[in-house]
Amino acid sequence: MIRLFRVLLLGLIALACAATAAQEVRVGAYHFPPYVLKPESEQPTGLLPELLQAFNLAQDDYRFNLVATSTKRRYRDLQNGRFDLILFESPSWGWQDTAHEALDLHIEDAEVYVASLLPGRDEAFFADFSGKRMALYNGYHYGFAGFNSDQAFLSETFSALLTYSHDSNLVMLLRGRADAAVVTRSFLQAYLKRYPEKASALLVSQRLDQVYRHQALLGPQSPISAQGLAGLLRQLNHDRQLDALLERYHVVHVPAAPRD
Repeated sequence: MIRLFRVLLLGLIALACAATAAQEVRVGAYHFPPYVLKPESEQPTGLLPELLQAFNLAQDDYRFNLVATSTKRRYRDLQNGRFDLILFESPSWGWQDTAHEALDLHIEDAEVYVASLLPGRDEAFFADFSGKRMALYNGYHYGFAGFNSDQAFLSETFSALLTYSHDSNLVMLLRGRADAAVVTRSFLQAYLKRYPEKASALLVSQRLDQVYRHQALLGPQSPISAQGLAGLLRQLNHDRQLDALLERYHVVHVPAAPRD
């Protein structure tokens, strides 16, 4: 009888644990500094890993885990259910044909034009990119190119030098191997904070290539809804935790307009 009681008790405990276990939410991530650096590594860094850690500490219903993908594969992976959602996606990047539910994150960033600062060179240098060697990040979408990320198109039309590193693109500028680069504004601000001596060698355009109006894309199978994710973001900002995190990564939080 005692043995039967123990078996029943263990069964009830197991059921209770199963009922209260957090649901896993798989979040797609590709190398996109400063949002994510080396997502395939054991300890990815950047804004997204820190945000997911904050989500996990703020509640017990969901467990957010990062899943590595790539710039070219990410929408297909979302469509195929390899992960449940992906954050920091701009509407200009061509995901509208992917089955999803979108959430406006009210988070903005931008892409800026950069060149070496040479005598006589000013803002007018960025007015026309024909004949200029463009240092670009392979797989990214650029406004000046009509958001066409095709490697052959960029190479043939803009003499693009395609890499997988903003750092490399800036080095190419400084060494005279490229004429202009397009880099994420938040990355550039962090880069100049790390290397303040480089600021006097670079010309940064006042004209933006594009403004990121970041969205979260949730697949049809996502355990958490857009409304639930929005609630988590609001929860993080009760004590300005979200704002503090975004400021640290030089990303702008644009609060939603108040409802009438």
